[in-house]
Amino acid sequence: MNYSEAMDFINSYTKSGGRVSDLSRAENLMRLTGFPEKKLRFVHIAGTNGKGSVVEYISNALIFSGYRVGQFTSPYIVRYTDRIRVSGTEIDEDSLCRIAAYVKSRIDDAPYSQFEITMAIALLWYIEQKCDIVVLETGIGGLLDCTNVIPPPLLSVITSVSLDHTALLGDTVTEIARHKAGIIKPGSAVVLSEDNPLSVKEVVSEAAENAGAELVPCEPCKPYADGGLYSPFLYRGIRLTPAMPGIHQFYNSQAAITACIYLRRKGFEIPESSLIRAIESTRVRGRVQLIEGRAAVLVDGSHNPAGARALASTLIYLSTRNHKIYTIMGMVRSKDYAACVKTIAQESDLFFAVDDFSPDAVPAETIADIASFWTETSTGSLSDCLSRAEELAAGNGGIVVICGSLYLAGEYLNKTE
Repeated sequence: MNYSEAMDFINSYTKSGGRVSDLSRAENLMRLTGFPEKKLRFVHIAGTNGKGSVVEYISNALIFSGYRVGQFTSPYIVRYTDRIRVSGTEIDEDSLCRIAAYVKSRIDDAPYSQFEITMAIALLWYIEQKCDIVVLETGIGGLLDCTNVIPPPLLSVITSVSLDHTALLGDTVTEIARHKAGIIKPGSAVVLSEDNPLSVKEVVSEAAENAGAELVPCEPCKPYADGGLYSPFLYRGIRLTPAMPGIHQFYNSQAAITACIYLRRKGFEIPESSLIRAIESTRVRGRVQLIEGRAAVLVDGSHNPAGARALASTLIYLSTRNHKIYTIMGMVRSKDYAACVKTIAQESDLFFAVDDFSPDAVPAETIADIASFWTETSTGSLSDCLSRAEELAAGNGGIVVICGSLYLAGEYLNKTE
C-alpha cells in the first residue's frame, strides 16, 4: 500500500461513521487489531476549548524530561500526519502505509469513522515506537468518543466546557459536561480546568465520586499584572509567561501544571525546569498563532462561541493599542456561526467573509450579511481577501486576523508554511 492508497482507505470512511449509542464498535476495532489500547499508558484529555494547548503543554513537559511521548490530536491542521506524533515528530509515510494496510487486512465491514481508523493506526504506531506515555485527545464529547475505549488512564484532564456539537452532545453546558465527564474511570484521577462554571464543576465532581476517581485540585496559580497579549502568572513564586497569547492560556497552563505534578506521583520525573520550559515555549499552530511578516497575521481556529469570545478579548486589547483589525472569517454549517460572527465582527474595522476553504462552508454572503450589522464587510476568495487585508494592515500597522474554522486556519497555514 502506497501513501495515496493509504489515504484512499482512510477516506473511504466518513468523518463520523455510523451513529453510535455505545462503544461496542470501537471496542470491536480494538479487538480486531490486537487490543493496542491495553499496551499503552495514557493521559486522556476532553473539553470544548483548550484541549490542543493542554496536550502540547503536558507532552512537552514530558518530552523535555526525557520521555517518549505519543501525541494524538484532532483534527489535523496542515496535513493528515500532524495529528499522530511521537515526541513532536509526525508519523512517517512508510509507517502510515504499512500500519494502514495491517488495519485494513484485519477489520470487518462495520461503518467505522475516519477518526476510529486513525486512532487504531496511531495506537499501533505508538506501540512500535515504545512510547512511555500517550497524551490522547478526544474527538467529540468523551462518553461515546472512540478514545474512551482505553483502560483507566493515569489521569484524565477536562478543559474548559461550553456549547459546541450540540446536536450530538446536548443543548446545555450541563449536558455537554456529562459527556466530557464520561472519560472519568474507576481507580483513575481527573483534573478540571478552573475556568469552568459551577454547574460543570458539580457534574465532574459527581462523576468522579461515582467512579471512585480522585478529583485533583488545580495547583494554586495567580495572574501576574498586565501581560498585554499574554497572561503571565505566578506558580510557586515563579513568574511564568505562556508563549501563546490569551487569558485562557493561564487556565490551560494551570491545568497542565497540575497534571504534570500528579504524574510525578505515578513515577514520572518531571523537574520544575521542564515544566517552566513547556509553558514558556509551547506554541500550537492555528490557536491564536501570531505570524510576523509584511503585515502581522493572527491565525485562530476557534469555532464556537466561547472560543470566539476568547479571541475577541485579544482583538480588544490590540484595538486599544491602536491596531486596526482586518478580519478574514469563514465557518462551517455545523457550528453556531451567527454567534461567532457577531462576536468577532464587533471588534473588526473591516470584515472579509470567505467560503472557498471547505465544501461545507457557510456561504460568504451569509457570513457578510450577519457581520454587516456591526462593521464594513466584503467577500471574495481567501487569496484575494488576504492580499487586500495585508495591504491595508501593512500601511497602518494593523493586524490581519484569520479565524472562524480550523479548516480555514489550516488552509492558510498550508499555503504559507
